[in-house]
Amino acid sequence: MDAASFPEPSTEPIRRRYPTAPLVGVGAAVFNRQGQVLLVKRGRPPRAGQWGLPGGLLELGERLADGVRREVREECGIEIDVGDVVDTFEPIERDAQGRVEYHYVVIDFWATYRSGVPQAQDDAAELAWVDVGALDQYAVAPETRSVILKAYRAWQAADPT
Repeated sequence: MDAASFPEPSTEPIRRRYPTAPLVGVGAAVFNRQGQVLLVKRGRPPRAGQWGLPGGLLELGERLADGVRREVREECGIEIDVGDVVDTFEPIERDAQGRVEYHYVVIDFWATYRSGVPQAQDDAAELAWVDVGALDQYAVAPETRSVILKAYRAWQAADPT
């Protein structure tokens, strides 16, 4: 095949709302030395106002761990050491007519805080270091809570001290 037979890459922006295909997202349950997890209060849809894990869309040509590091840096201003994949989930939200408004395939990792001063940036409205036992005090989706608990066990088993 010659170069003329390959299509030109699209220059259209990614459609988060009403996508034409599922979007790949990455996230991280980031733990500090005290075993607290870093939560991000979402500043925009989907799930605006809810607490969750830092993360976002994987960029074309980007490896998963690199995407996690970039997203945490963009949203929180910190550097992390990325651990293993903890879980995957597929949030799909439909509008009143039943059309798919949002569809993500999210791959979550555990990670250890390395450096930097946490500050809410990008689409993060607020940040908080939270004791895993205090998650009930935050509006955290059930699937996010499950990921955090799995990540906490994996982080502890890795003995990151």
